[in-house]
Amino acid sequence: MDAFRILTNPHKTEKSISLVETENKIVFIVNRKAEKADIKKAFEQLFNVKVEKVTTLITRDGRKKAFVKLHPDYLAADVAAKLEMV
Repeated sequence: MDAFRILTNPHKTEKSISLVETENKIVFIVNRKAEKADIKKAFEQLFNVKVEKVTTLITRDGRKKAFVKLHPDYLAADVAAKLEMV
């Protein structure tokens, strides 16, 4: 699956943006069929960062949300700035 089809769009809520600052995580809405390994590979490929962990959940409205924790050597704030989240 193509990286642009896996990562649909960043989740821009107040809580998601606070995770960028406090836990070095970025929250994305992803394709429902994407697996954690697919999400990790796509994120690393698109943003040239190293991903430490991916956690997913299905929202009430049926979308899949991925919490992408970056390796401590990389800052989620830098990725968020590229995405114009902050």
